Amino acid sequence: MLIKLVEWLNELYDGKLPGSGLFSYITFRAGIATILSLLISMVFGGRIIAYLKRLQVGETVRDLGLQGQKQKEGTPTMGGVIIIMAILIPCLLMANLNNIYIFLMVVATVWMGVIGFLDDYIKVFKKDKKGLSGKFKVLGQIGLGIIVALIMIFSDQVVVRMDLEEYEASGIVAEMVGDTLEVKNGKEIEEKGDFKMMLTNVPFVKGNQLDYAKLVPASKDGGMSSWVWLLFVPLVIFVVTAVSNAANLTDGLDGLATGVSGIIGLTLGIFAYVSGNAIAATYLNILHLPGSGELVIFAACFLGACLGFLWYNSYPAQIFMGDTGSLTLGGIIATMAIVLRKELLIPLMCGIFLIENLSVVLQVAYFKYTKRKYGEGRRIFLMSPLHHHYQKKGIPETKIVMRFWIVGILLAVFTMITLKIR
Repeated sequence: MLIKLVEWLNELYDGKLPGSGLFSYITFRAGIATILSLLISMVFGGRIIAYLKRLQVGETVRDLGLQGQKQKEGTPTMGGVIIIMAILIPCLLMANLNNIYIFLMVVATVWMGVIGFLDDYIKVFKKDKKGLSGKFKVLGQIGLGIIVALIMIFSDQVVVRMDLEEYEASGIVAEMVGDTLEVKNGKEIEEKGDFKMMLTNVPFVKGNQLDYAKLVPASKDGGMSSWVWLLFVPLVIFVVTAVSNAANLTDGLDGLATGVSGIIGLTLGIFAYVSGNAIAATYLNILHLPGSGELVIFAACFLGACLGFLWYNSYPAQIFMGDTGSLTLGGIIATMAIVLRKELLIPLMCGIFLIENLSVVLQVAYFKYTKRKYGEGRRIFLMSPLHHHYQKKGIPETKIVMRFWIVGILLAVFTMITLKIR
């Protein structure tokens, strides 16, 4: 929106509007977006908290015998509204809204935000502790997964740019979109093309690529098989559902989910920058995705929103994000990883989410197994998710959160260096 205004003013001033060139740089717009996002969350956050207190939108806490738990009763929830505002407003101002990747991220944010808001609204205002029915949550997550997958498969703006000689030698199943491009590389001219292909990056593997189209029956004309959606759509649905639910489970301590999500968002922002830059993508031997560099702006908004929300959500929390925030954060992370072709890095990049989710699955499965076998359910952890296990051991909440952040940073760094580990 702001870019269009700057372009119009620049034309009005015959291309001599002072400072207008700055808006052509992704890094400049990302910096401004981060500042705006921080300011929105910090300035409006206090007012939203005061408004929620007047509405008596307080968290109901079950007594699980955890230290400091009952003191949190009455703390306003539904704070995810702050996060959503702080993401969308700067994004709409600073990003190119004609970009398919930005469009998809805005859709994912609003979609998951609405599902989370409905869940919190039913819990708080309808006094129903169960919230939105589980099947409706899952249907919402499936809906987003289908949207993301179909756009990835059918949109002509979602392409991989590849050298023509490299493409011909690779044997990759693809369809060319548009005309060939002549790119100057030093003294040489390289011919490149934009291809519709179902490639993704694979860590630790020579070549660093997996072609989903080769995992389904090939088409008769040698192009991309129409059956590829049977594999790709369920995969995307699984990723969106798993990550959004895992983020929801992680939101159990002050600042935990917010901080971990911010770390993941920064990592995805770096991936967006190198994937959208031809030189960086070639050097790192990852897929060059034209237009994906614009996601740096969205990642900047996401990071700024998380940091700004921590102003109020860090211990002792003045507000909780609720499902409005946690489901949205998870949905955004999943969608962004998929469109950047980094979905296979999610178990490592989102390792905190994974271990929190696994702790619940293992605890429930082991309890049921031992109850059938011994007539008495036994537990692996003192309590799940995992952060409650450490609380039960008497470790202060702030120390647990800080240690989870440190592990999250280590996982993020390791995720980035996998790009060069073959």
